[in-house]
Amino acid sequence: METGTTWTEETMGDLTGRTAVVTGASSGIGLQTARHLAGHGAEVMLACRDEDRGRQAAQQITATSESQARAEVLDLADLASVGRFADRLLQRQAGVDILVCNAGIAGGPRRLTADGFEAHFGTNHLGHFALAGLLLPALLTRPGARVITLTSSVAGQGRIDFADMNGERRYRFVAAYSRSKLANLMFMLELDRRARAARVPLVSVAANPGIVATGLLRSRRDQWGRGPRLGELAVASVQRLLGQPSDEGCLTSLYAATAPELSGGEYVAPAGPGHRRGTPAVASPPRRALAPDTARRLWETSVQLTGVGFTSLIPVGSPSAGTAVRPAAET
Repeated sequence: METGTTWTEETMGDLTGRTAVVTGASSGIGLQTARHLAGHGAEVMLACRDEDRGRQAAQQITATSESQARAEVLDLADLASVGRFADRLLQRQAGVDILVCNAGIAGGPRRLTADGFEAHFGTNHLGHFALAGLLLPALLTRPGARVITLTSSVAGQGRIDFADMNGERRYRFVAAYSRSKLANLMFMLELDRRARAARVPLVSVAANPGIVATGLLRSRRDQWGRGPRLGELAVASVQRLLGQPSDEGCLTSLYAATAPELSGGEYVAPAGPGHRRGTPAVASPPRRALAPDTARRLWETSVQLTGVGFTSLIPVGSPSAGTAVRPAAET
């Protein structure tokens, strides 16, 4: 552990008056993150792919307290859905204080998103990249607003192969998932660099939850068209046997979203051995994430693939990288 002391969700201060968006909040870490943020006074939007499950999760949060929570449909594997979600939010919300990019997929055969991207990369990275860009106007109305991007220790095993972004040459789910988690971490660091260069009050932090016993890696025969393979079963077994419960796994997200000592660019992970579990603390990110040239190229590629830019983060007088920003997002 490099910084930090024992920290629990009870350490969070009053969040009354703040608005938070948590993706993938119908279960697991996302649901627990939303529950605690709402329990401390924040108005929380649960951004979920499944409308019914999202609504049930919001009702679960509000049933036992005066917490404010509501669900909205968001499918990160479909950029049109991301755009519709952002449009609805920008029309209804004066601003957003906390964006937790939590949702993710893992496992299964090679498959594509609605826009033709390899599913792990398209959902875990590109969907959140587009969402953050489209919500940037709402975030910038709240000085000190935070974008929390969930990553994983397997990011250190990832490799950004710009010649094979869709995994067409060779596909293995572990490699695809690791690449998406490395992309998440590089996005966080590049967002921090660009926010600082543009001198805008936006805080970008990454959270590694450690090993968590969630349903992230479970066979979905209706979606996969097959049962789990040996590697998927092995990873799921590690999660089940060594994983901490979701209400502990969410602590790094909560710390990243609320700790006043964080200023941006930090990698928050459990302080225990191998970052598997423990109290949240600021740690050194995997070395592969510390390649600014690769992160810059990944950013520019993501702009081109999604059509979403971050013009508010471009210093005055600097040329804009990539395609033009989506008009509905940047006004």
